[in-house]
Amino acid sequence: MGQKVHPYGFRLGIIRQSKARWFAAGREYRNWLVEDLKLRRYIRQVHRNAGISDIVVDRSRDTLTVTIVTAKPGVVIGRGGRDVDYLRQHIERMTGAKRARVNVEEAPEPDVNAQLVAENIARQIERRVSHRWAMRQSMERAMRQGAKGIRIKIAGRLGGAEIARTEAMGPVGRVPLQTLRADIDYGIDTAHTSYGPIGVRVWIYRGEILPARRVRPEEEDAEKLEAEITAAQRELHGEEAQQMGPVEAIAPEVPTDAVVEAPHTVAPRPEPVIMPEPSEPSLVEDLMGVDEPMAAEIAEEEAEEPQAGEEAEG
Repeated sequence: MGQKVHPYGFRLGIIRQSKARWFAAGREYRNWLVEDLKLRRYIRQVHRNAGISDIVVDRSRDTLTVTIVTAKPGVVIGRGGRDVDYLRQHIERMTGAKRARVNVEEAPEPDVNAQLVAENIARQIERRVSHRWAMRQSMERAMRQGAKGIRIKIAGRLGGAEIARTEAMGPVGRVPLQTLRADIDYGIDTAHTSYGPIGVRVWIYRGEILPARRVRPEEEDAEKLEAEITAAQRELHGEEAQQMGPVEAIAPEVPTDAVVEAPHTVAPRPEPVIMPEPSEPSLVEDLMGVDEPMAAEIAEEEAEEPQAGEEAEG
């Protein structure tokens, strides 16, 4: 035996509401519960091809209200509302209610509704369509319509096999089964074939349902201060400040696509540097001058050296 938890009952009272909205005690509770089960079974058998997603039963003292959520409202209503009137009369005879009302609502996004997806796969299996192809097409359509994750499982004599087996596809994306705030839609249906029944189960994850945000005292004080600033700006600036926010009234809004140009400045031209002419002879000229005594002595020594060499040879 498997340890399975129904995704709807697991989140009942947290992010889900009951589909039977009434209160009873004792024997009355037992009788109303059996009436609800028979009523749901009858509606689904009569409108088997209408794509019924949910059936909500609401009871009061004298009135029984049945809300049918379907993907094909025209099939349930019928031409001129004849089918709805017949269904209402049959519900009154079945339950013994003094007054019965039937509301028909259209199911939004049928490709992301788990019950409608399961019924679609079951009808295709009954028409001898490949179960793998039907599962794959349903998963692709659900993901294209914005589902965060999907998982499909079928069981039975798949393809007319002698031995029953179970095949699963997915999960594609995320399907968090233990997260209470996760919006998991669950649907189950049965395909009645010539070789036996085949069960279809579908899980679709549609995001998270978060609780209402609690405003802290600090945030309330900030909102009050912002309201006071806005009121003061209205008194000072009139209607223009009323249309603008508190920040916009103080500092005008600058468009994001605006290009801010820097002021054009001309760089100054460099001035030529004029070197002053020396009034006295440079150091090199002073050292290499002919009139210097050192230069004269060097010249006399160079002239005497060859004479000393000639005397040594003689």
